[in-house]
Amino acid sequence: MSASPGTTSHTATVDRYLETIYYISAEGDVVRPSYLSSWLGVSAPTVSEALRRLERDGWITTAPDRSVTLTRDGDAIARAIVRRHRILERWLTDVLGFDWAAADVEAERIAGSISDEVVARIDESMGAPVTCPHGNPIPGRDPHHGELRSLAEIHVGESARVRRVSEVAEHEGQPLLVQLAESGVAEGSTVTVVRRDDDGRVEITVGATLVELSARAAGSIWTSPAESA
Repeated sequence: MSASPGTTSHTATVDRYLETIYYISAEGDVVRPSYLSSWLGVSAPTVSEALRRLERDGWITTAPDRSVTLTRDGDAIARAIVRRHRILERWLTDVLGFDWAAADVEAERIAGSISDEVVARIDESMGAPVTCPHGNPIPGRDPHHGELRSLAEIHVGESARVRRVSEVAEHEGQPLLVQLAESGVAEGSTVTVVRRDDDGRVEITVGATLVELSARAAGSIWTSPAESA
């Protein structure tokens, strides 16, 4: 159990809910109990009870339509958790050589057993990276990519530079991360759309490698113009 920014302590379970709410909100989605139930793999009554406690303790607010929003203190805790996870992911990929799919899993395993001081030293040793390996911003830092378009919006024959993979896609589609890693698709990769079918499936090339993506996967990969730095 760790101390909050205010006076109420918080458990690992509270942390998991706050982190999940942060991830979903950061993608621009509305956080609802049914979404949390699906994401966390727990029953609807369990989520409802947890949300009542979170609201009672000042971590969230719940609107009349049941949508959930982090309070200032809840957001501070969530950002600290996400910051730690993303710094560790970057260290695992850039320093230890893990691919970004494996780094996501390993960061989750070690995040709770490493001190803030060690995380800070790791961060400093890497020059304070701006994003995790999947391109999602480390809280408090801005990659300055400007407006991004999903790969689903890129026209056939057009090239684009991969900037990030949706955090929701990371959670829901570990096989997608594996597929992208094995195909050489990474933050900063230049890809070209070569085909799109009526169901939204997309074929892209990464160098000499051809990769086929579902419509959902293509919509989860965000890009900037190919000529951008």
